[in-house]
Amino acid sequence: MLIFNIIASLLAIGCLVCEFRRDLMMLQQNSYRNERYNRWLRASQDTTSVMRLVSGAVALASMSTLSIPTVSLAFVSVTATVNIILLEEKKYKKPLVMTRRVWRIFIVMLLLAAIIIATAAFWGTKSNHTGEYVSITALLIFCFSHIFVLIANWLLKPVEKHINKKYYHDAESILRAMPGLKIIGITGSYGKTSTKHYLNRILSEKYDVMMTPGSYNTTMGVIRTIREYLKPYNDVFIVEMGAKQPGDIKEICDLVHPSIGIVTAVGEQHLESFKTIENVQRTKFELVDSLPSDGTAIINDDFQYVANRRVDNVECIRYAVSKHETASYTAENILYTANGTSFTVVTPDGEKLAFTTHLVGECNVSNLLAAIITALKLDVPIEKIRYAVNNIEQVEHRLNMKRTAGGVTIIDDAFNSNPTGSKMALDVLKMMTGGKRIIVTPGMIELGERQSELNKIFGEKIASSADIAIIVGLYNRESIVSGIENASDGHAEVHTVSSFNEAQNLLSTILKPGDTVLYENDLPDTFK
Repeated sequence: MLIFNIIASLLAIGCLVCEFRRDLMMLQQNSYRNERYNRWLRASQDTTSVMRLVSGAVALASMSTLSIPTVSLAFVSVTATVNIILLEEKKYKKPLVMTRRVWRIFIVMLLLAAIIIATAAFWGTKSNHTGEYVSITALLIFCFSHIFVLIANWLLKPVEKHINKKYYHDAESILRAMPGLKIIGITGSYGKTSTKHYLNRILSEKYDVMMTPGSYNTTMGVIRTIREYLKPYNDVFIVEMGAKQPGDIKEICDLVHPSIGIVTAVGEQHLESFKTIENVQRTKFELVDSLPSDGTAIINDDFQYVANRRVDNVECIRYAVSKHETASYTAENILYTANGTSFTVVTPDGEKLAFTTHLVGECNVSNLLAAIITALKLDVPIEKIRYAVNNIEQVEHRLNMKRTAGGVTIIDDAFNSNPTGSKMALDVLKMMTGGKRIIVTPGMIELGERQSELNKIFGEKIASSADIAIIVGLYNRESIVSGIENASDGHAEVHTVSSFNEAQNLLSTILKPGDTVLYENDLPDTFK
């Protein structure tokens, strides 16, 4: 009986540890912010998941059978084993990264759970049910594990603030020791990561350049880049600046003090947290407002909420690909071919500069235009700019085009789809007339009250651009299908699947040489 007690307790505790790790992964994906984690809990209904409800029912049933210890322990053991298998076999697109911060939260969660389990064990000794009390308590904590991650994160808030303050001052000291460093800030609802990569490639023809890697676009991500990657011999530091709420970009600017600021777009992205596009505009322009009087703002007038924002605190260079009226730099004669794109940049004095690139899509031309203007501002010779543009590699998952050995063209636009970017991706798909044009998509997210409306418009655009639409998951299915079916122009054959694995299986039955597949967006784990 003692062995049975130990096995049941270990299984229940193991199940709890696995769930704690999953809770931490979701907290990490919600930027360690309790309010965002709570929003995800409400939207996902994770607090009432089947696993939690079944475990709760088993825990209560086991309590009622304490007089028969073997039955109680058997209930708990089976349930805990099933939970462990389900949690360990599940694959995540963005698995938990065990940073020092995660370890601190994890340890506090375990300590809180240990206190409760130890208390239960103490009470269990009085009735000779120690093993049952431990295993049942661990299973009950599993049911309410989200409370533990919230409490642990809250308890550690002063600690994290103190640690972050130290890191912040370290980063400030490093930057102060590099007075000649040219710092460029890039922000926008979309396009900022691609623009960062393109600018890095072009400026590297003349300067020693460091850019924030990956999606290190928060204050702490920038601080980490400065402390771990920035070198004393770097000439230029390109800082991508992301934002989830007002003040986020100003916080980064107060640290790095950029002299050049690029605003790639202001659009309907993250409306769930910003609520209005005016708030998005105000936040993105925190970069421009933070520039010194001798700084330069380079902004994209193709977007209404960029074009209508006055800038009079610094030199302002406006650029555009489609709306040329107020722009001083424009792109024209854009021609897409099987090998990439050619286009012409028209400068303020009317000079026309021809470029070719392996990239495709109007959005990439726009991002290149911002990078070219910045390079010209920093006196990079035009031939070096032209050479770099011609040799720029596609950024993974951002309108990345490749051909398979079987003759199928893949357009990978799986990163963070948005209304403007998805339209541009569909424009590229529409031009691919060699075979069937297929889109695989779960739709767009974080669009607030306009979520359904904008995904319906997305569906209408799919109808006129694709021959086959494979809609993944339930999140936006109804809106997209409605848009496709009610479109006035074109019609796409619709297939609905529950996962990307199902989509791949379906594709294997319909793809032929000459076909083109567009992967538009890939929802993160928080939207599953």
